[in-house]
Amino acid sequence: MSHDRIRARKPTADVDRWTVGTVERTGNRDGNTVFEVRSDESESVELVVTAAIGELVEKRLGLEDGESPVGARVWYRKRGG
Repeated sequence: MSHDRIRARKPTADVDRWTVGTVERTGNRDGNTVFEVRSDESESVELVVTAAIGELVEKRLGLEDGESPVGARVWYRKRGG
């Protein structure tokens, strides 16, 4: 499976290749983490990343235990199939 990319912090390299958006929903599917993100252009995308990347993003967002990432700003690149 080709996974998407998501970051909790603004990228420092190739900034023009990333899209900024707001997390609308999260979930799990087949052992992966799924983020539904709405871009600033109001496009809704579903991003599928490994559970480890999902945990890393949530940690870097500075969330408290049990706090939802909904409403958080993230940077992403859609890749998956």
